Amino acid sequence: MDGGDITYIATDEGWVYLAAVIDLFSRQVVGWSMQPHMQSSLVTDALHMAWFRRHPEEGLIFHSDRGSQYCGHEFQDTLKGYQMKSSMSQRELLGHSI
Repeated sequence: MDGGDITYIATDEGWVYLAAVIDLFSRQVVGWSMQPHMQSSLVTDALHMAWFRRHPEEGLIFHSDRGSQYCGHEFQDTLKGYQMKSSMSQRELLGHSI
């Protein structure tokens, strides 16, 4: 199982965004991407790196939050192309998971 998330970093030239893919078993970062925006290519590029570094078996589960970058067609189509399955955090309603 892999997991993904995005964070932001302040630099002298402004903000940059870092997307990381982590192997949740070994806790190693297996893919990452840093870009000056939070578009879907940020997380898709990190997923490409993770896949090319390991070539995981079909059916690997990729867990993330429900951010628009992970829910969008570009990322979901890439997961399907690599024969991975998407897992996302539960939605929350007024601070309570539903």
